Amino acid sequence: MSGTKLLGLILSLCLSLSFGLGMTHANAQESETTVRVDFSNPGLTPSTWTLELHPDGRAHFRSDPGAKTAADLHEIEPGPVDRDIQLSHEFAARAFAIAHRNKLFDEKCDSHLKVAFQGWKKFTYTGPDGTGTCEFNYSRNNDLQSLSDAFVAVASTIVEGARLELLLQHDPLGLDKEMEFLKEASADGRLKEMCAIQPILAKLADDEDVMERVRRRARMLLEDSK
Repeated sequence: MSGTKLLGLILSLCLSLSFGLGMTHANAQESETTVRVDFSNPGLTPSTWTLELHPDGRAHFRSDPGAKTAADLHEIEPGPVDRDIQLSHEFAARAFAIAHRNKLFDEKCDSHLKVAFQGWKKFTYTGPDGTGTCEFNYSRNNDLQSLSDAFVAVASTIVEGARLELLLQHDPLGLDKEMEFLKEASADGRLKEMCAIQPILAKLADDEDVMERVRRRARMLLEDSK
């Protein structure tokens, strides 16, 4: 092999190695970067939950149902939920854009207004570019308040998914009413990111042992989540 070809091969290998290391570094940074939301309201169920989100939409959700009694809740109520989920890239991009527009949450964000208690929301940003946290019941910052509402709607969707799993196992006839609620709540914004519960929706859509109306609504929600 001539010296020129050997030099070209070495340069090519070096460039490939450099690109690979760059991609690995970028992937590591993205894995370390998170927006986390901690929610607490003893009057609701679940009474506390945490959602940790990565820039690519990967997320983890944990909840504690609290001390509410069965008489206060649905006939079937999920216990603690602890699972990985996948949210849309669009939702993740919005969350991280808001974090960067608002000093990585490193600011006071509670309005201190006398408004109805909506639950404490604690936003935390962690990444190689910095960290920050803020906590509020209600914020006059439209960015933060709208993001809070969106995260609450996502958490509600995840809990609904866990409820569907229980209904499928213990009360298949109850799925009809619950799927009607999902259809209405996803349309008016009370529930968001149906992709977070894609596995149970897909299972319902393919299950010939449940009502056709349930299967049809599951297919519609799956289509809307794409």
